[in-house]
Amino acid sequence: MKYFLQRIGFYVFTAWAAITLNFFIPRMVPGDPVQSLIAKYKGQLSTDAMQSLYILFGLDKHKSMWAEYVDYWKQIFHGDLGLSFTFFPAPVSQVISQALPWTLLLVGVTTIISFFLGTSLGVLAGWRRGSWTDGLLPVTTFFSSVPYFWLGIIAIYLLAGPDSFFPSSGGFDSGLVPAWDQYFIPSAIQHSLLPALTILISSVSGWILSMRNMMVTVASEDYITVAHAKGLSERRVALSYAARNALLPNVSGFALSLGFIVGGTLLVEIVFSYPGLGFTLLQALGARDYPLMQGIFLIITIAVLVANLLADIAYLLLDPRTRKDG
Repeated sequence: MKYFLQRIGFYVFTAWAAITLNFFIPRMVPGDPVQSLIAKYKGQLSTDAMQSLYILFGLDKHKSMWAEYVDYWKQIFHGDLGLSFTFFPAPVSQVISQALPWTLLLVGVTTIISFFLGTSLGVLAGWRRGSWTDGLLPVTTFFSSVPYFWLGIIAIYLLAGPDSFFPSSGGFDSGLVPAWDQYFIPSAIQHSLLPALTILISSVSGWILSMRNMMVTVASEDYITVAHAKGLSERRVALSYAARNALLPNVSGFALSLGFIVGGTLLVEIVFSYPGLGFTLLQALGARDYPLMQGIFLIITIAVLVANLLADIAYLLLDPRTRKDG
């Protein structure tokens, strides 16, 4: 119990520090978001309207930085993330709620598929060393070292084009309205194939390498030798003894990767102009949209902290050696 309280206290402190940085860093970026919004409307706003915008967006020049900081915390506790400059007058929560499902579906599905596929191939490669599966290692090493967005650029160059089945940008065909119908869903799936393939190729390689190396390490342990001496089948030794113990680091890594589902592939979405949080963040940066940037960073921060906590809990439950007796 003491361990959990210590970990929760650590994550609460980390969340406070991250949210505090989330408040101050955008305000250190040069530029005035209200002036950007005025330029968007080509100077058609009066001086009184400009002052009203500063107050509306929580950028009142007559307020101290500390007062703005306190107001920011009050807004967070009330679930109010402010109004977006980029999508004015839409609130930030609405903008994020529209972009978040795209990221969760794209990155979430590919993360789960890559984990199970990479772990399975890693078990096979580590248990049967010297077989054809070891020939995959140089290829997987190469792809795991290539960033997602570089693979995305290469995929667009090689596979996308005017007559290609794979669209090079967007989340669905122009003219369609997002809905659960027979027109929108196939279009959305078609537009997600290329970015999903990019993420899958790059991420599955890391799972193969890590699982293969752990299987090689575990295969030399004494309990594996004892299992063979008992006359147990090769399949049972590989799955019930070797793979079960080698899986522990991958499980904690998978829990951490779930946290990065929200913000781990921002550049991929930017490359493909995919309507997720990454592309929305790019638009917010260009417009100096403080509330939207802070809202996206807040979602990413919370997701990563929760995933780290779940990883700690999962490792304690799966590995009795990490538990401490009273």
